[in-house]
Amino acid sequence: MTEIAVAHTNDLADGQLKEVTAGDTKLLLARVGTDVFAVGAVCPHLQAPLAKGLLCGKRLYCPWHHSSFDIGTGHLIEPPSLDGLSTYPAREADGQIWVQLPDNEKAPAEPAMASAKVNSRQSVLILGGGAAGFFAAQTLRERGFSGRISLVLREDHLPYDRTKLSKAYLNGKATADKLPLRNEDFFKDADIDVLLGKEATQVATDTRTISFKDGTTLPYDQLLLATGSTPNTLPVPGADLPGVHTLRSQDDAAQLLDQLKPDARVVIVGASFIGLEVAASLRQRNLPVTITSPEKLPFEKLLGAEIGQMFQRMHEKNGVNFRLGTQIVTIQGQEYVDTILLDNGETMSTDLVIVGIGVKPNTGFLQGLQLNEKDHSISVDEHLRAAEGLYVAGDIARFPGAQNDGTPIRIEHWRTALQQGRTAALNMMGLPESTADYVPFFWTNQYDKRLSYVGHAEDWDDLFIDGSVADQTFLAFYSKAGKVLAVASMNRDQESIAIEELMRIKTMPDAASIRNKLPDFKALVY
Repeated sequence: MTEIAVAHTNDLADGQLKEVTAGDTKLLLARVGTDVFAVGAVCPHLQAPLAKGLLCGKRLYCPWHHSSFDIGTGHLIEPPSLDGLSTYPAREADGQIWVQLPDNEKAPAEPAMASAKVNSRQSVLILGGGAAGFFAAQTLRERGFSGRISLVLREDHLPYDRTKLSKAYLNGKATADKLPLRNEDFFKDADIDVLLGKEATQVATDTRTISFKDGTTLPYDQLLLATGSTPNTLPVPGADLPGVHTLRSQDDAAQLLDQLKPDARVVIVGASFIGLEVAASLRQRNLPVTITSPEKLPFEKLLGAEIGQMFQRMHEKNGVNFRLGTQIVTIQGQEYVDTILLDNGETMSTDLVIVGIGVKPNTGFLQGLQLNEKDHSISVDEHLRAAEGLYVAGDIARFPGAQNDGTPIRIEHWRTALQQGRTAALNMMGLPESTADYVPFFWTNQYDKRLSYVGHAEDWDDLFIDGSVADQTFLAFYSKAGKVLAVASMNRDQESIAIEELMRIKTMPDAASIRNKLPDFKALVY
């Protein structure tokens, strides 16, 4: 162990973050009152510089995707990071801050994991290996569950980062080996049985068994349903032709990449997040892209007209063509798609059609469970419990929303699914955690521009924008009946973090006071 002076005492004020270098190691220093802490300098998720984040008490937030950590212990508090931070003993003496470094550089702190006991009679079966299912399995072992854990996936791949499919994987910056959330050794070391390629056909809650397409059955003591979503398809002639794609799974993305010839003409159906992220990725491959959508502007319902116009201009500047206010009525081709016909009479030649018009909960196979008539989701309580021994998380769960005064909501965000996987796991273990304890958050990256969205507003009656949408530096406040439900932002990372923290501790200012004078959000959380 080596101790090195890395900064002067006066260089670090209360609540301040400072990146320093000790030898070959980059560290983040933080002061909380009279205490000084040193942790790893980058977020384990996607290597964001934590010095650009924000300290809210002892909670350290990542600037990009709002992972949060305990600055004292390095422990992970909120995903999307899966790991905590390395910590380094720090002290002040002789007017300097000293940090102890190990002889070998420390990696990010993977959580300590329990293992299954041979004589344990407890078993948890997790159906679905997306964000919710995977993080539930990790949380169970991390918190000391010693019973059997079976993680059952319909796909033939270990749990992977679905957020990369429409971005880094499709634009060529990430290869398939960068997609898995954990490697095979992780699951072996944690005694998590991963069953691949098993498609469930029935859940019998009375006998607590699940039947599978291959004729096998599995019993469970407690079950977490986390089966995710299925992409919507176009209800038009020719929608089943080769060359017409949806993008939900790793296999979907791989098949699409196989058909991306250097000069392929691409039509994307849908001007929401998947559609625009795919468009940005394909333009980075210099492919001609046209987006069709019945909407007049991208994101108009969710984000408002001004932000929708900004996204449209950004894509047009990068060479994307739009056919907005139109719908495809026919897809044509002999053995492969070659033409689409729009409802305005226009005919377009194309080599690929990519459909991104939303998803629906993957619950159609479930028998004996009550599904919501509107969207076939499953209603749960604040602990994500649908029935005795049965929990539901991720895209298929309709749960009491903290930002909406308990009104049941369904959210299709990656981080929310991770949060819900953890919440379900803790409640299975008898450690109460509520959906009211976290704030929804999502992000989208297009042409290296990132929009962050904190909270959840299914609808809103007032929109106030501070800053310049045209310059992509703004905060957009979505409120209803005077209460701020959500905030979208670009290039205002620390304020976005502070707003999430205010929502979490339920002290977010009301819409009228924000309009009257924009608060110093950062000052309100430290």
